[in-house]
Amino acid sequence: MDLFHTKSGLSLGFTKSSIADDPISLQMDTTFRFSVSPVPLQLFEEKDDGHRENRIESDEEIRIWGQSMCVKRQRDPKPLPNPCKRFAPDPGLDQRRAAVRSWGNQRLQEADPELSEIMNKEKQRQFLGIELIASENFVCRAVMEALGSHLTNKYSEGMPGARYYTGNHFIDQIESLCQDRALAAFNLDSDKWGVNVQPYSCTSANFAVYTGLLLPGDRMMGLDSPSGGHMSHGWYMPSGKKVSAASIFFESFPYKVNPQTGFIDYNKLEEKALDYRPKILICGGSSYPREWDYARFRQIADRCGAVLMCDMAHISGLVAAKECASPFDYCDIVTSTTHKSLRGPRGGIIFYRRGAKSRKQGMCLSNGDCTGLDFEEKINFAVHASLQGGPHNNHIAALAIALKQVTTPEYKAYMQQVKKNAQALASALLKRKCKLVTGGTDNHLLLWDLTTLGLTGKCYEEVCEMCHITLNKTTIFGDNGAISPGGVRIGTPAMTSRGCLESDFETIADFLCTAAEITSCVQRDHGKLQKKFLKGLHNNKDVIDLRIRVEAFAAQFAMPGYDS
Repeated sequence: MDLFHTKSGLSLGFTKSSIADDPISLQMDTTFRFSVSPVPLQLFEEKDDGHRENRIESDEEIRIWGQSMCVKRQRDPKPLPNPCKRFAPDPGLDQRRAAVRSWGNQRLQEADPELSEIMNKEKQRQFLGIELIASENFVCRAVMEALGSHLTNKYSEGMPGARYYTGNHFIDQIESLCQDRALAAFNLDSDKWGVNVQPYSCTSANFAVYTGLLLPGDRMMGLDSPSGGHMSHGWYMPSGKKVSAASIFFESFPYKVNPQTGFIDYNKLEEKALDYRPKILICGGSSYPREWDYARFRQIADRCGAVLMCDMAHISGLVAAKECASPFDYCDIVTSTTHKSLRGPRGGIIFYRRGAKSRKQGMCLSNGDCTGLDFEEKINFAVHASLQGGPHNNHIAALAIALKQVTTPEYKAYMQQVKKNAQALASALLKRKCKLVTGGTDNHLLLWDLTTLGLTGKCYEEVCEMCHITLNKTTIFGDNGAISPGGVRIGTPAMTSRGCLESDFETIADFLCTAAEITSCVQRDHGKLQKKFLKGLHNNKDVIDLRIRVEAFAAQFAMPGYDS
């Protein structure tokens, strides 16, 4: 119903009067018709003529039955909010932006002084110490810059050209460049070999190979850990305890070295392999100082129908520099770390033969395909998405830098010096009547058997560390386990990177023999139990004197990538 234009028998009228006037009188008849005079109130929409605010004077009002009425809406004394206020500049916006910039641009010393202090102490320890752990090295400044770069910000699951996330155009270029340089470093034909540079470590790389090619419970065979193998090749403690994921998810049966010579016994290896029939046969280790007979491994693998895999983590730098035999001539898959003799960032890498490759003995993989082996898809899928998430792009860029250096004449000269230093150290220790496993070395490391001196590797390691010499205890074939190993592993790459030559390693040999004498004295006076043994090292004058000599020696050699 339109209230403004309806016709009815009811009409209203109002009398306009001054505030001072008497109230108007209203008369109502039985037809409910109201009559007023002289000014009617018209109920229709009011038109704005531009003078609306002046229609009702401030000294007048309308009354109905003596009650004051207002015929127009009261105005809010407060102004209406500006609809554009939300777009007005926030006075604190610049301050908030400055706070974010301040947080994002703080140097480590400002952002975390506590951690910065600890890191500086570690830097000083490296500078004043002799680093002889065979699996450690010092990287160049360019590698460190890439590791600490903005590349760590990007997430890039997948392979180049097939990422889960967008924005990876330049990341693809970096990884592809790294792959190309990896193949070039080992003189590999890209039509015959492929490479995955995403593994976080060589242990991850090895497990990716197993995951891609095997089913849980399938068999593998690698060098026994006390013989110089690596736990990632599948190893059980003497008690039967499964140590690594390889031994938990797969069955492993190790081959061993000859206990009299320390060399791999290839005849027994072949006999075991033919009985055990592993699906993957692994050559390579972490504490084997001699060359590997890859041709013999190939023959054995073919006879038992196994995939031949090499873990060249320790010797990859020597392989690249052609300073030792290459596994690529005989193996189907080759894995490695990237931070040992390669002098790159910490990580892993997998090389695999491309295309279907027929195998003898009807070898079947986890997918049931017995007609041939196509490693590329299986291994790449095992790395991602079976085992890993996004790759570490800063690591891949740093690895690309290291692999570029590997192809230079300077790197070949470096690896030649690594071997010379290892042989000089071995010769110096042998002159001092020390017993070395296999009697010497063909690569960058040597194994010192301390059992002839009545020492344990753990006690000797403790003494060396207190004298600022770092090396690591290791099992010697015949040990009951790694709890109290009877030897130490010594490597030359790190100190060679600092500029040490043969004569310097003769000095290092003297330090090592002095540490052995200290160990023997403390062990005689306080015993081999760690708590009592460490008590004998506290404030030991001989330890302090050797530490002073070691620090003075080490301080002569610059640290790669450090400020002078």
